[in-house]
Amino acid sequence: MKRLILFIFILGLTKLNAQIHEVGVFLGGSNYIGDVGKTNYINPNELAFGLLYKWNKSPRHAWRISYTQSKITANDLDSKVPGRYKRGYDFENNIKEISAGLEFNFFDFNLHDFEKKLTPYIYTGLSYTNYDELYVINGETKTDINHGTFSIPMTVGLKTNITPNFIVGFEVGARYTMTDNLDGSLPKNENLEPLKFGNINSKDWYVFSGFTLTYTFGEKPCYCAD
Repeated sequence: MKRLILFIFILGLTKLNAQIHEVGVFLGGSNYIGDVGKTNYINPNELAFGLLYKWNKSPRHAWRISYTQSKITANDLDSKVPGRYKRGYDFENNIKEISAGLEFNFFDFNLHDFEKKLTPYIYTGLSYTNYDELYVINGETKTDINHGTFSIPMTVGLKTNITPNFIVGFEVGARYTMTDNLDGSLPKNENLEPLKFGNINSKDWYVFSGFTLTYTFGEKPCYCAD
C-alpha cells in the first residue's frame, strides 16, 4: 500500500507538459456471435473488465496493449431463429484476452494541448484469447480442455479529455476469432467430431462494449514544439 501511495504521488508531480503514456481501465460488457443464441451484433449481456496501456507516438496514433476478461453466454431460447429456439442449446465460457496493435485518431489529439479535445478513433492489431473447449452431449454443454486462439480486433470509439491528465472514451470492439468452438459447436477433439453442429464454415465472434478511463504521464514526445 505504501508503494502504491508513493507511485501515485510521483505521478502527481509529473509535469503537465510531459505526457506521452496512458494507463487505465476498461469497464463494460461482452456478447458472443456464433451458432448458439441471438444473432445480434452488439448486445452486451455479461460484465467485461480490463487494463490498458497506450504509447502516444503522435497526435494521430498510439501503440496500445490491453488485457480484458469476461464471461460469454448464449441461449437458443433467446433466439428468434425458429431452428435455434427449437434446439434449445445454451453455453457459458470464460475468455481472457491479450491484445496489441495500433490506435488511430481521426482528429489531432495532442496530449500537450490542455484544451478540451474530442475525436473518433479506430483500433486494430492482433489478440490472443484463452477459452475452454466445449462440446454438447444430450443437450448439455460440457468442458473438454482449456485452449487458445488468435483473433483480429476491430474497434471504433470516441474519446475526450475530462481533465489535463484524464481521458475518458467509449468503444465497441468486435473480435473475429480463429475458432468455431467458443460455443461447443465444433470440438477439436476427434472423438467428439460426431457432436458438431451449426455452420462449420464460419468462425465465432465476440464483442466488448464499454468505457475506458486513462491517466496520462511520461516523457515529452518529439511531435511537440518546444
